[in-house]
Amino acid sequence: MVIPMRTGSEPTTARSALRARFWLCVWGLVWTVFGTAAFALAGRPGWAAACAALWLVITIDTAMVLRHIRQGPHYQPGRDIPPYLPPESRPYGRTPENRPHRPPPEDRRA
Repeated sequence: MVIPMRTGSEPTTARSALRARFWLCVWGLVWTVFGTAAFALAGRPGWAAACAALWLVITIDTAMVLRHIRQGPHYQPGRDIPPYLPPESRPYGRTPENRPHRPPPEDRRA
């Protein structure tokens, strides 16, 4: 069994399961519409408002998912294209050599 090595480029090459997200949004829309109507009919305005707010959030998410589905796939490198290697000289911490120069503070005791 071969365990693939992480390259650090995973966030830029990740793909989202948009169809799964779409059907989860549909499921959420059904339940929030039902919850809003049921709580409104039961005389629970606070819970109805909470379900309505969640309904709004899910509606916006559904619109975003549909937009991404309609945009189609973007360029994704295949398995035969190696990931970009990180630069060798990248400073990972601030040391006195790579810290930006700041002049010393003025003495205002005058």
